[in-house]
Amino acid sequence: MDKTEKIKQAYIEYFLENGNQPPSVFAFTKKLKMKESDFYEYYNSFELLESDIWLGFFKETKAKIEAEEIYATYSVREKLLAFYYTWVEVLKQHRSYTTETWRQIDKRRLKTPAFMVDLKVAFKDFTRDLIFEGKESNEVQPRKFIDERYPDAFWLQFLMVLNFWVKDKTKDFQQTDAMIEKSVNTSFDLMASSALDSVIDFAKFMFQNR
Repeated sequence: MDKTEKIKQAYIEYFLENGNQPPSVFAFTKKLKMKESDFYEYYNSFELLESDIWLGFFKETKAKIEAEEIYATYSVREKLLAFYYTWVEVLKQHRSYTTETWRQIDKRRLKTPAFMVDLKVAFKDFTRDLIFEGKESNEVQPRKFIDERYPDAFWLQFLMVLNFWVKDKTKDFQQTDAMIEKSVNTSFDLMASSALDSVIDFAKFMFQNR
């Protein structure tokens, strides 16, 4: 285990045992039997450490799906489904930490918490690539200006999937799997069909004639 992983694991254990961040970097590194300066070689604050932990979950998920040879043959719809299913599997290994962290933030407006800022950038880049690929394969219909907002819509979907999983009490999180399938299929059905264009046209008409 390298030093960053040692720091991450120690932080997660402290958080779960105490329900909050350590009082200071000094106290944390002392318990870890590490020099305080060693911590600052990798992180400037606990907030950056938390951000790296969640970004690590994303990187692990992406590495797992891309390591499967069959992944390259998937449609973009299937690739996003594979991401979400694998994402949930990765989070299961850290459920106590991820659920407790998620519960402590304000989700009323689906704001992006500080520890997810880097994850958000990485996830939106990932979905942006999927959308580009979908346009090439005609799975996603090009829509001027509108399709530029798709990564934002997928990020909201990502947060909703996470929130649903945290609250899911079913065996092996079966309801989460169903929610993922329905939400992804709905989003790609809209992006691929004329249904979304009809909704947009109707919204424009209503706005112009209010």
